Amino acid sequence: MPQDPTDEVLAEQRDSVLLLTLNRPDRLNAWTRTMQARYFDLLERADRDPAVRAVVLTGAGRGFCAGADMAALAAVDADSFDSDQRPLSLPIRLRKPVISAVNGPVAGIGLVAALFTDVRFAADDAKFTTAFSRRGLVAEYGIAWLLPRLVGVGNALDLLLSARTFTGAEAARLGLVHRALPADEVLGAALAYAHKLATECSPASMAEIKQQIYTGLDSGLDTANADSRERMIAAFRRPDLQEGVRSYLERRPPEFPPLD
Repeated sequence: MPQDPTDEVLAEQRDSVLLLTLNRPDRLNAWTRTMQARYFDLLERADRDPAVRAVVLTGAGRGFCAGADMAALAAVDADSFDSDQRPLSLPIRLRKPVISAVNGPVAGIGLVAALFTDVRFAADDAKFTTAFSRRGLVAEYGIAWLLPRLVGVGNALDLLLSARTFTGAEAARLGLVHRALPADEVLGAALAYAHKLATECSPASMAEIKQQIYTGLDSGLDTANADSRERMIAAFRRPDLQEGVRSYLERRPPEFPPLD
């Protein structure tokens, strides 16, 4: 019996953190169109939900995502491969932080999905590969824009041209992930980090900072300075600043309002 599409990505609310789990463990969570649509739908729903302040993405079983499902990929042609117009870069366009917990092997489109999260944790022995050049493909889904910004042009060319396999430990040394940990600690560390963001940081501030970082990648310093000045003026009008200062002076956890 075919798997229910809603089961291909599981959603579990943990206080103010939403845990999303790619859920095809028998196929190392190989990516399908239904998985992609479900993932995008859940992300967009989370961004609208005031009860969600951070999102964590991981994989079920021993892997994160082995890349595209080969049987599904074989059936795709040039006219039909891009049926969902939402990009894999969707997480960086959201207002809320998205953290990935790469618990095991990750390749191809699965690697792209992980890299387009805001903060990345990985198992130190997890196997990484871009895969594309060994499948007769190009650097897909915006990875050619993102990878040089994360690891530099030379390292990006190495990883994309060779499609070599490397570990989570090397990924951390390159700057591809932020922390490499033993596999059994990865999800817990990512959830703990997300929980701290959700309970200690202003949702409005995090949304503004995400916009500043990602729009700033393609703008100059003068533009970034002018933009930050406008955002600072707006910040002085929000209640978050008063709450941030008051909670510090009163030595208590902040109670920041949710995003509208």
